[in-house]
Amino acid sequence: MISRIDLRGDTLPEGGALRDLLPRAEFDVEAALEKVRPICEDVHHRGTAALIEYAQKFDGVELEQVRVPAEALKTALDQLDPAVRAALEESIRRARIVHRNQRRTEHTTQVVPGGTVTEKWVPVERVGLYAPGGRSVYPSSVVMNVVPAQEAGVESIALASPPQKEFGGLPHPTILAACALLGVDEVYAAGGAQAVAMFAYGTEDCPPANMVTGPGNIWVAAAKRYFTGKIGIDTEAGPTEIAVLADSTADPVHVAADLISQAEHDPLAAAVLVTDSAELAAAVEKELEPQVAATKHIEDRIKPALAGRQSAIVLVDSLEDGLKVVDAYGAEHLEIQTADAAAWAARVRNAGAIFVGPWSPVSLGDYCAGSNHVLPTGGCACHSSGLSVQSFLRGIHIVDYTRDALAEVTHHVVTLAEAEDLPAHGAALKARFGWKVPQA
Repeated sequence: MISRIDLRGDTLPEGGALRDLLPRAEFDVEAALEKVRPICEDVHHRGTAALIEYAQKFDGVELEQVRVPAEALKTALDQLDPAVRAALEESIRRARIVHRNQRRTEHTTQVVPGGTVTEKWVPVERVGLYAPGGRSVYPSSVVMNVVPAQEAGVESIALASPPQKEFGGLPHPTILAACALLGVDEVYAAGGAQAVAMFAYGTEDCPPANMVTGPGNIWVAAAKRYFTGKIGIDTEAGPTEIAVLADSTADPVHVAADLISQAEHDPLAAAVLVTDSAELAAAVEKELEPQVAATKHIEDRIKPALAGRQSAIVLVDSLEDGLKVVDAYGAEHLEIQTADAAAWAARVRNAGAIFVGPWSPVSLGDYCAGSNHVLPTGGCACHSSGLSVQSFLRGIHIVDYTRDALAEVTHHVVTLAEAEDLPAHGAALKARFGWKVPQA
């Protein structure tokens, strides 16, 4: 059901050579880019008419309008299962606690007497958020995108989610209910690359956004790449990943359950166990069989995900080697199920989010830990962070010098300007002092 990679017995290679030994899904955004380019440009030129046409072509629904009516949002919330509503409200509450504490404050530094630099943090004016449809419904993604944007102070928030034939061309009602709970009333029935293009270019109905965030399929990722530079993006999210670093103290029942929990997302989802215990590896392999048989989505998602090239049990000689492996892998979600798990977690450098010990599974982070589940995939955790309040803020430096403070440093500025053969830079200061460089 799941393959093995045995890295025992030899010194582990470094850097890219180690990464090349590890399992990873094929996710060719560059190839998809050429297919989404005409879609994006069609939305640019035809606006809402193109979105309606693509809803018919890709989603099999006939739309009269793309924007979701306000009454549909209210109806979805009114009809939401009370238990689901209570769970969403708790998820929102916990996410607000965490994200509110991320907000940066303005800070002024006195560089010299009379010379200050202030850094202020300004939210982007308008964001377009994407909530996937397709195989599953993700109201949790609505929470994870909307809460940090709101806590950052973004004034204009719009959300897009694919139209669903089953619901008369509206996004899934649980998505709509989550929007209503969060106070987001600008919602569009649009999916895929065309939704990203709607936010990037704007249409008759939807003003353009400064930034687009949210997970999606390869077409969403390709559209984000297409618009990089025109709009801000969070990340080109690929298939979801879990890596588990475990030793002989780990419970194979827990480990197997957690691997399966990510495999049920998508046939390209990655489930990786890194362990120095051959006994644990064997026990997890044995435990996968009955747990998979007892769940849903077996043939279309879980089995192909676990059997795919992106999933494996990786055997190493020691936890030290295991740490090198998980750092090279840079998992979206990394669980540490070892003795002294917190100490090992503190040493991890590359992960989207780290889950410490047997009582902090990834599923908790997906919904109710308070952390954000929009995280870097495909090894991008070595250079990128998950979605947060900071994603929606821009730092702006405000420079305020008096005449005396400028005079004191002018000779250095002139010297550096001339060293770079940019004499006009120095002249801009000389002009303020009668074209003479003040004495230091």
